[in-house]
Amino acid sequence: MTTTQGAVATLLVKEGQLNKGDVIMAGSGYGRVRTMRNSIGRTIKKASSSMAVEVVGLNEAPQAGDKFFCLKDINRAKTAAEDNKARQREKTLAKRSHITLENLFSQIEAGNIKELSLIVKADVQGSVDVLMKYLTDLSTDEIKIKILHAAVGGVSESDVVLAEASGAIIIGFNVVPEDRVKMIADSSGVDIRLYNIIYRITEDLKDAMLGMLDAKFEEKQVAKLIVRNTFRHSKVGTIAGCLVSSGVISKKAKLRLIRDNIVIRESCSIDSLKHFKDDVREVKAGNECGIKIAGFDDIKIEDVLEAYEVVELARTL
Repeated sequence: MTTTQGAVATLLVKEGQLNKGDVIMAGSGYGRVRTMRNSIGRTIKKASSSMAVEVVGLNEAPQAGDKFFCLKDINRAKTAAEDNKARQREKTLAKRSHITLENLFSQIEAGNIKELSLIVKADVQGSVDVLMKYLTDLSTDEIKIKILHAAVGGVSESDVVLAEASGAIIIGFNVVPEDRVKMIADSSGVDIRLYNIIYRITEDLKDAMLGMLDAKFEEKQVAKLIVRNTFRHSKVGTIAGCLVSSGVISKKAKLRLIRDNIVIRESCSIDSLKHFKDDVREVKAGNECGIKIAGFDDIKIEDVLEAYEVVELARTL
């Protein structure tokens, strides 16, 4: 769109001939061809098959890939363009109404879905293979399970984009998304489910398909820490010297240990929390602290510790 000419579109004539003055419809735009320019910028009055031309005259610019058609009169073109715009709006709204485990049963009952699309991410290839078999075996006469994508690694932005476009649910096993990816998923309405026990995945999907999900529990991240140093103590084991990058870490919090976006350890308790040499109850963002994880010493520099609480949410369908 230019301020002097209005909507400008580059069109490829597939067959027939396009003439100056023809009524055209492209995407949700329509109008009469006022001017045409060929590939070298010269104004022309007609374009034959296989020619690419720059056209001025549409009321709005079409999207890349939209087809254009010549129609007999401007009213037909307007009606067709408005119908296209309405259909596009319906598609956009449909994408926003994403399938989640909470609304899965009601969507099945309403006949809105016959196929549940999943994206599977896991820590190792063996887990991916097992999950693909177990999940596809859950298919029933009412609904089929379709694995759109399955791979090793953390949940990525491209996974969320694919899920948004296809209405898929993302299943993560022993992996986590980065904070930025979580934000994108939340804003897009994409459901990401994280697990560390395989049978819980199949149980949740079965219950969701039958409309029998138990109360939903949601993790609330309260702090994030980066391991900057490790210290070996002969009596207590390995102490992690950490920087609290966000939130507030408290001694009662549960920890998840992440290395290269792979979950190494879940539901860790904190034996001791220190700020310098003092035992403390909590440490705020921007400060350093020393943490001893109960019963676990395999901590490395640059590991990430996620501190979280588990909150029970009201059950909704």
